[in-house]
Amino acid sequence: MKTDSASFSVMTMNMRFGLARDGENHWDRRRAVVGEFLKQLRMDFIGFQEVNHFQADFLENMLTDYDYIGRYNRNLPWWQSNMIFFHKDWTCLGHRHHFISRFPDIPSKMPGSRWPRQCVAGWFEKQGRSILAANTHFDFAPAVQARSADLVMTFLKRFPRGLPVVITGDFNAGHDSSAFQVFQTHGFREVFASNPPGTFHNFTGKTDGRHIDWILYRGNIRPDTPRVLTFHKDAQYPSDHFPVAADFTWEQGFDLTRPRIQGILAPSVTL
Repeated sequence: MKTDSASFSVMTMNMRFGLARDGENHWDRRRAVVGEFLKQLRMDFIGFQEVNHFQADFLENMLTDYDYIGRYNRNLPWWQSNMIFFHKDWTCLGHRHHFISRFPDIPSKMPGSRWPRQCVAGWFEKQGRSILAANTHFDFAPAVQARSADLVMTFLKRFPRGLPVVITGDFNAGHDSSAFQVFQTHGFREVFASNPPGTFHNFTGKTDGRHIDWILYRGNIRPDTPRVLTFHKDAQYPSDHFPVAADFTWEQGFDLTRPRIQGILAPSVTL
């Protein structure tokens, strides 16, 4: 975590849902490695995808210096949440949970999507600086991914305009995808400007070259030292995806005042 007010750090990590039949890589076998990995982290914001509720409990117990948003459907034991853990130095001014569909406020999915997909977003403030952070997980069909990107852009309009934005997630697509082009059209860039390294490795430590875990950003912030985190112990990896991390700094001259816009942010949702 960055201790000065002029910078902050972000990580995205697909947790690999704990109910999967992963044999030697089952959650019960790798949770200790996940714990060791998390102990070394000092991030301001962490976007986790595919989080079962018992994994959410584990994260909450491990990341005691953090609060979180995005836990959903607590009564369904098989549910997977997309969560944002944020350091307690930051204050959450408001947050929203959306399903990526025509009916974002109720459990639903888009036509052509294999699973219901979600996006959680929050407005955060620290020492007079504000940022909008979102975390999501896209389905597999390219057309669905492009439409999902459009919908995420619509969701973010519920928050004050002019905020710097970071979006973390497992997008199941690369920089050559139509979804990535949608984000580019809306002014977003990814922390790896060129030749992005692979992130999906299926617990082997060797990727197929696909960079499907992104940290997107927009506004008067700039990334520094983007990196893929390959932590493992012996042959055990925390996940079948490599997490991605980056540090950010605000550009000089950035206006520190909170956007004076009312009526755009819908009331905060308690999840």
